[in-house]
Amino acid sequence: MWEPFELRRVSSDDQDLEDEIYSADKPFYFDEGTEEQNVILPSYDEETAPLVSKGRDGQPKGMANLVESKLESEQPMAEGPIARHSTNFATMMHLLKGNIGTGILAMPKAVSNAGLLVGSVGIPILGVFCVHCMHLLVISSKTLARRLGCTSLDYSSTAEQAFRLGPASVQKFAPIARHAVNTMLMLTQFGFCCVYFLFVSKTLYEVVMSLHGSSPLKPIHFMAILLPFMILFNFIRNLKILSYPSSAANVLQSCGLVVVLYFLLTGHNSTSLNVYTAPIENLPLYFGTAMYAFEGIGVILPLENDMITPEDFGGLNGVLNTGMVVVASLYTAVGFYGYLKYGNDVKSSVTFNLPKGVVSELVRLTFGVAIFLSYALQFYVPINIIWPFVQRKFNLVRFSEKRQYIMELSLRAGLVCMTFALACGIPMLHLFISLVGALASSSLALIFPPIIELATIWNTNISKRKFTVILIKNIFLVTFGITGCVIGTYTAGKEIAYCLKNTSDPACEV
Repeated sequence: MWEPFELRRVSSDDQDLEDEIYSADKPFYFDEGTEEQNVILPSYDEETAPLVSKGRDGQPKGMANLVESKLESEQPMAEGPIARHSTNFATMMHLLKGNIGTGILAMPKAVSNAGLLVGSVGIPILGVFCVHCMHLLVISSKTLARRLGCTSLDYSSTAEQAFRLGPASVQKFAPIARHAVNTMLMLTQFGFCCVYFLFVSKTLYEVVMSLHGSSPLKPIHFMAILLPFMILFNFIRNLKILSYPSSAANVLQSCGLVVVLYFLLTGHNSTSLNVYTAPIENLPLYFGTAMYAFEGIGVILPLENDMITPEDFGGLNGVLNTGMVVVASLYTAVGFYGYLKYGNDVKSSVTFNLPKGVVSELVRLTFGVAIFLSYALQFYVPINIIWPFVQRKFNLVRFSEKRQYIMELSLRAGLVCMTFALACGIPMLHLFISLVGALASSSLALIFPPIIELATIWNTNISKRKFTVILIKNIFLVTFGITGCVIGTYTAGKEIAYCLKNTSDPACEV
């Protein structure tokens, strides 16, 4: 029997404040005939009818089932027991892999845009902000999953459910929140793919120039040569198969990074550098590159969900903090010593500054091959968002599996060609990195998580004082993120426009 009640608090077995649901928006109904005695539902009337689905008995379903039926076609959550496979060490390795890529090689260039002191101090500070937001995302996701009775939520589903179960004034924006996160995830991953195209082609160009003194081909020509191989490589749809080249790429990058650090720590340092700070107008470029480097927030929830002991992921000395301390330390070291070594002559990737010689060319080729092998894994994220959407939008299920397979391969080829075209259109590697970091990475890493946390805790009985502290802190993070996003995107865009008109300027190196 469904009986109305007013303003009742319903708590789960876990007495954590974040698990307590508190709502006074309107009368609720409590289903005393079910086992789920801790589920609250808005009353079923004409206003809420679009949001509440009926069970077979004609009554509204429980909230967990409601969300399941509402979003089951949109990959919202995992149900039932999770098959957890990853040890703490394996998760740490995946965390390092997800955060260390081309961004670390661009850190000396980033520091050159801020100055040796400001740039080196700023990297760990930005790292603290990003790691804190990672924790916010993990806690919010786990809290919402417990409320909904499901095992896990991905990033976009966490955003959607936070809005759906948050303040009444934002509930209607829940689908928009999901689409916003997915859009930024796709922009970020496509941006990475464009950067990878540029990096590999520029690496091949630099190797040829170093070995022969000149090259009949420009970086754009090397991109055209790479295009068919990139297309064929991205026809691989099996993630398990992609894990093998990805693992090989990790080994190559690790070996290459050791040699790069050796070069940076030996020999004479440059005298043409800004010891304290660089011109303030370059700081937005520094912000964009640094945010691009801290690129791993998209892998945080999948890693935590796959751990055998997920309780070890958070905490002061947990896997997340330990791994990100290593990441931030490497970024700071490469940025500091790279700029100290090469000064204002540092290039978009520090590997392009290495002296001529067999070892240097092997290092360049090592990174080039590693990034090429990593392209398909970066491409895997956006294609698995876009392809299901295209299938639903155009009702492709009416076609045979063979035709759908051909359509998917065509879409993959088209998207690879799109990243090729963007890389050709904006061939300035350091500016493209800054643009991607400022526009997309800052949104995922700094702006969305604090908003999600506020929506998640809104209907809990958290103390007013604690809520005020969280509110002030999150307003600061969101404001900082939006400011960096807007100014960084504008500055990178302006520099790109200038370089497209003045290709002979040394500052606009391809």
